Amino acid sequence: QSQNVIGKGGFGQVYKGLLDNQVVAIKKSINVDKSQEKQFANEIIIQSRVIHKNIVKLIGCCLEVDVPMLVYEFVPKGSLDDILHSSPKVSLRLDIRLNIAAGAAEGLAHMHSKTSTTILHGDIKPGNILLDENFDPKISDFGISRLIAIDIAHTKYVIGDMCYVDPIYIQSGLLMKQSDVYSFGIVLLELLTRKKAALGENNSLIKTFLDAYTQENGAIHLFDAEIIAGKDMEILRKLSMIISECL
Repeated sequence: QSQNVIGKGGFGQVYKGLLDNQVVAIKKSINVDKSQEKQFANEIIIQSRVIHKNIVKLIGCCLEVDVPMLVYEFVPKGSLDDILHSSPKVSLRLDIRLNIAAGAAEGLAHMHSKTSTTILHGDIKPGNILLDENFDPKISDFGISRLIAIDIAHTKYVIGDMCYVDPIYIQSGLLMKQSDVYSFGIVLLELLTRKKAALGENNSLIKTFLDAYTQENGAIHLFDAEIIAGKDMEILRKLSMIISECL
């Protein structure tokens, strides 16, 4: 049902549904060819290795149908992108933003170093960080991970959102842990400025931040007025430094 569509990506649509009276999110492939089935199967393999409170939980799958489907836990508040850029604005205190940043970082760290095999996400962005009712973040969408397979870092398919993709990855096709860290830096920048990352040197949040960071007071004046108003300037300076190091 079209009214139950809660998201759409390059690999398919995501629907809200019910499974044994539990609200779930169902990812349904757009295409039905055999290569698409294989990609879904790879996503299952990847997700089965990743069990963490800050990563969306895979509940089950159905591959023996014309259109393969994956069933995930339902995350009620939608994506960080929705929350940051919604109208009217949702109030986001600094402690809530810090919780989102720390949780997303913990989820990434788990993927990078705590699983039996290093898993690289490749498309970290606010739209792929979902928020539950307590604003706890959960990383979602392993579409690129499944394309580069489990243990292969090189890929000629750079299909992530170009506003967030590591420039070295774009140039070389080599996806590394640092690629995810770079993308996380942009997420953190968006989270604190409440401005969207954009492509092009004349309209680049990243360039504006890095230029401002070289000044004496860093780039705190770019941050959202809601969090600058407090007395947490030292925390904001440290966050500014973390963003700079990621980028």
